[in-house]
Amino acid sequence: MTPIVSIIMGSTSDLPVMEKAAQFLNEMEVPFEMNALSAHRTPEEVEKFAKGAGQKGIKVIIAAAGMAAHLPGVIASMTTIPVIGVPINASLDGLDALLAIVQMPPGIPVATVGINGALNAAILALQMIATGDEPSRKKLASYKESLKKKIKQANEELASVTYTYKTN
Repeated sequence: MTPIVSIIMGSTSDLPVMEKAAQFLNEMEVPFEMNALSAHRTPEEVEKFAKGAGQKGIKVIIAAAGMAAHLPGVIASMTTIPVIGVPINASLDGLDALLAIVQMPPGIPVATVGINGALNAAILALQMIATGDEPSRKKLASYKESLKKKIKQANEELASVTYTYKTN
C-alpha cells in the first residue's frame, strides 16, 4: 500500500496529539505514513523527505511542531505538495508555534489548523484529496453526516436534563 498522506512531527513527544490524525486517516482507510523529523536536529533528513515526497506518491503533508515550529515551513519551502501545519502546545500555550506556522513569507504557504488541531488537519488533508477522488468525497460526506447525527442526539439527551427554571 502506498501512502498518500504523510504525518511528520518534530518529536515523538507530539505523538499524543498527532494520533488523532492517524486514527482519522485509518478510519477513513487513507494510506499514510508517520515519522518524526526535526527541522533543527535532522535537517538533512527533512530535506530528503520534502524533496522526495512527491515521487513516493504523497499528496498532502501534515507537519506538526511546537515552540519555534519551523518544520511545516521548512518542508513547504522544499516541495509543491500542500503542507498543513499543526501547532503543538509545548510552551506559551502554543501561540509561539501557531505564529511560527501561520506567518510564512509570500510564495511558501502552509495551511494552518488550530493549536493541537491534528484531527482537523487530517480532515482537511482528506478534503484536499477528495477534490479528485469520489470514494474519499463519499467517506467525508458520511463522516460529516455522522457529526450532524451526534449533535442531534446530544441535543435530544439535553432535553431530559432538568432544572427548576429550565423551560424546555
